[in-house]
Amino acid sequence: MWKYALAFVMVLAFGVLLFPRSEDPLKFETLSAAAEMQSKKNIMQQDLQVTGELCRSQCNLELDRMLHLKEKESAEAKLTGMQQLQAEHPHMEKLIWTQHSQPLESGLHSGSLGESVQTQAQAELQKAKTNTEQGKSYQSAPFEANGSTYFVLGVPSEVTDEALLGVVKQSILQQVENHQLNNLRIVTYPSDNRYKIESVDSRTLQDVKVDHPEQNEGTSHYHVNQVVVRFNTQPSEAELSQIETDIQASKPYRKLGYTYIFESKQMEAKQLMNYFQKWNIAYVEPHFLYMTNSTVTQNPAGNPQPAASDYTLLTPNDSLYQRYQWNLPAIDTELGWAVSKGSKDVPVAIVDTGVDLNHPDLKDQLISGYNVVNSEMSPMDDVGHGTHVAGVIGAIVNNRLGVAGMSWYNPIIPVKVLDQSGAGSTYAVAQGIIWATDHGAKVINMSLGNYADANFLHDAIRYAYDHDVVLIAASGNDNTEQPGYPAAYPEVFAVAATDANRNKASFSNYGNYIDVAAPGVNIASTYPHNQYAALSGTSMASPHVTALAALIRSVNPALTNKEVMQLMRDTASDAGPAGKDKYYGYGIIDVVAAVKSAVNKKGALATEKTTPTERSAQSQTGVISGLDYWTSWAQRLLERMQSP
Repeated sequence: MWKYALAFVMVLAFGVLLFPRSEDPLKFETLSAAAEMQSKKNIMQQDLQVTGELCRSQCNLELDRMLHLKEKESAEAKLTGMQQLQAEHPHMEKLIWTQHSQPLESGLHSGSLGESVQTQAQAELQKAKTNTEQGKSYQSAPFEANGSTYFVLGVPSEVTDEALLGVVKQSILQQVENHQLNNLRIVTYPSDNRYKIESVDSRTLQDVKVDHPEQNEGTSHYHVNQVVVRFNTQPSEAELSQIETDIQASKPYRKLGYTYIFESKQMEAKQLMNYFQKWNIAYVEPHFLYMTNSTVTQNPAGNPQPAASDYTLLTPNDSLYQRYQWNLPAIDTELGWAVSKGSKDVPVAIVDTGVDLNHPDLKDQLISGYNVVNSEMSPMDDVGHGTHVAGVIGAIVNNRLGVAGMSWYNPIIPVKVLDQSGAGSTYAVAQGIIWATDHGAKVINMSLGNYADANFLHDAIRYAYDHDVVLIAASGNDNTEQPGYPAAYPEVFAVAATDANRNKASFSNYGNYIDVAAPGVNIASTYPHNQYAALSGTSMASPHVTALAALIRSVNPALTNKEVMQLMRDTASDAGPAGKDKYYGYGIIDVVAAVKSAVNKKGALATEKTTPTERSAQSQTGVISGLDYWTSWAQRLLERMQSP
C-alpha cells in the first residue's frame, strides 16, 4: 500500500540555548539521526526547565500580589481572595494564610490535598512558615506525589506578621513534555486511531514504513479513503450523485470554493485518483494532514518619522519579561516600539489549535474567531500551541503580568483548524485561511506544515494572497533542506529559527525558500489555564515575523502584502554566510529597521487605480487561466504513482 504522510511538525527547530556558539551552520547538515534525536531531547529538557521556572516565578508573584492586596482586610476577605486566586490558578491546590504566633494548622486554609501529597508537603510547609517568620521567601525543591510534581512556596508580608503559603501542582510540565514529544517529532506520528492514515516519501511517492521518529523527515500523511478534486467544469448535482454511487461514498461530499472532498467506503486514495481521471479535472490529490510545526500612546499611522534621538529603549513592566524574554531585545523590538506599537485596524489571524479565550494576558487582545473543527464551538485552544503563538504576537504589554507580546494593539483572530491532537486536514486549514481572509485578517500566521505540495491548500493560499493578506509560515524542524508547505509556496513568507547566539537553531529546516530567520529557542509565552511555558520551534519563530508584519502594516497601511514582505527581507540583519543564504534567508529580522523603513515608504496602494474588487477579479482570472498547469501536474503525479 502506498503512503503519504505528515511529517512536518510545526513546533520545530531549535539550536540549544546552551550550545557553544557555532560559526558554521553546515555542521547541522551532517548530524546523524541519533545526534539529532539527542539534541531534540536536550532542547525539550531546557524547555521543561524554563517552564518550571516560569511557573515558580508566576506563582510567587501571584501570592505576593494577593498578600499585599488583602493583608489589612478581614479573615473573610482573605479567604475569599485565596479562593479567587485558586479559581484563576487551579494548579495552586492548597493555600494557607498564617500568622507568626499561630500554629500552621490554625491559619486560614483554602483547598485540599490528597493524603500522600499532604504527607510529603507537610515538612516543606513548616520550612516555609519558619522562613517567612524570619522575613524570607521560600521555595522548596520539587517533589513527586501521586505521579505528579509539586513544590511549596511561602511569601512574607512586609508590613504585618503574616505570610501566604502555597502547595503548587506543576501539571504544566507533563503538558509541555507531551506537547514537545509530538511537535519536535521525538515520537512517531500521533495518529492515536483518530485518523486512518498512510505514509509515503513526498519526493518519490515510494512506500515508507515509519517505525521511528527519525523516519518522519520527508514524509507526509493523508486520509486513506479520501481525495481532493478540483473540476475544470463544475459538475451538476446529477453528476455528483453519480460519482458518489461509483465510489460507494461513505459520507456526502464536502465543497470549499471550487474544490471537493470525496470519501469512499471501499476505494483507497490511489484507486480514487485513478477513477477521477475520466472526469474533466484540474487536479486530484490525497487529502493531506497538517500538524502543529500601557500608558504610552501609540504613534498614529502617517505620523512623521521620529528623529534619531526619539528612538529610545522601552522596557515593559510585565513580570516575566526581563528575566525570560531574551527574544524581543534580540531583534530590537524595544527600539521598534518607539516607531510603532501596532494598530487596532490591522487584525492578525492565527490559524492553529485555537487560543485560550480566557487567558488574562490575552483575552482583551482577542476578537471573534472561528472553530473549523467544530463550528458550533468557540475556537478555544485544547492543545496549547495556538495560545503560545498568540502570546508571542500579542500578549498584553505593560500590565505588570506575565509576558509581553510584540504588538501592543493589533487584534488577534483565533482560527482553530487543528484538533485536540494537534493535527488537522487540508480542508480544515484551507477553510481557516479563507475564513480569516474573508473576515478582515491583514496578516495570517501558520505555524503548521507538511512536506506534500497540496494544490487544495495552495488554492486557499493564493486566495488570501490575492486579497492582499501577508502570509507567514514556519519552515519545519527536521533539519532538512526538503521544502515544507505552506512555507515553501511563493506567496508565503518562510521563517527559520535561531537561538540566543544568533545561530541557526539546530533542527530548523533550511533551503532556498527561506525568507528570514527569527528567535525560536526556549521562547516564553502564554499557555492555557492562566499559565506560561517555554517552547522551542520554528512555530515559535514564525509569530515574531507575523507580529513584525502587523507593526509594518500598522505604521503604513498603504503597503501591499508583497511590499511588506520585501521590506522585511531588505531590513533583515545578515547572519551566516554573507548575503542571502539557505539557513537564514536574508537574515534575522530587525524590528526597528523594518518599522523605520516603513514609515515614509510610499506604498503601491496609495497610487494604484484598481479597486480591491477589481484586483480580486484579476487574480481569480489568473488562477482560472492556470488550470492547464494543474491538469498537467495531476497527470505527472499519477504517472509517478503508477511507475514501479
